[in-house]
Amino acid sequence: MKFRRKSAADVSEVGAEDGSTSEPVVGPHDAEHVPADGIDRVDLGSLMVPPSAGLELRLQVDESTNEVKSVLLAGPEGAIEVRAFAAPRHGDLWSDVRPQIAADMAQRGGTATEREGRFGTELICEIQVRRTEGTTLQHSRIVGINGSRWLLRATFLGKPARDAEAAAPWEDVLTQIAVRRGDGPMPVGEPLPITLPEGARRVTPPAGGTAPAPTEA
Repeated sequence: MKFRRKSAADVSEVGAEDGSTSEPVVGPHDAEHVPADGIDRVDLGSLMVPPSAGLELRLQVDESTNEVKSVLLAGPEGAIEVRAFAAPRHGDLWSDVRPQIAADMAQRGGTATEREGRFGTELICEIQVRRTEGTTLQHSRIVGINGSRWLLRATFLGKPARDAEAAAPWEDVLTQIAVRRGDGPMPVGEPLPITLPEGARRVTPPAGGTAPAPTEA
């Protein structure tokens, strides 16, 4: 599914009651409070994803269960994988999840280093990945954003994971995503369901290309 052309740098503005324009609204957004920004987001159930020129929307599917695991926005120089999880109404689930991701990365022979970025504390990861052409060092950058009873986690792959300047447009896309938590009770850390729209391409997650899901708390 190729997106129609739309600038990822467009930032929504919400008009005040008197008709004036307030400061730009910075996301990601809760689906119940999506700004009137004119963006025609693709509805994937728990995720509403904005179109972005040059990026292809793919859904990563677990072939053993036929369950959609995550959303992938892929371009010529990299990709960003996005997943949403149930979180407590109050708290910082991302701070609980980061050590789990780092421990899993270390167990697989990789490294995960914390640093401060645009969205707060994030993880810079490196791991050796075996491919048909040989072993290569894979870089990824994992960002977590606490929302209203949800956690949005984004994994940058390829050039956006290594180059801060190259990552800026991808980060802009991330700020335009909306998360639909739903009203029902869910265990903390449980993935929010992703639905498969007509015309979406299904792909199997690459080895070592995705971060582990948060465990229930």
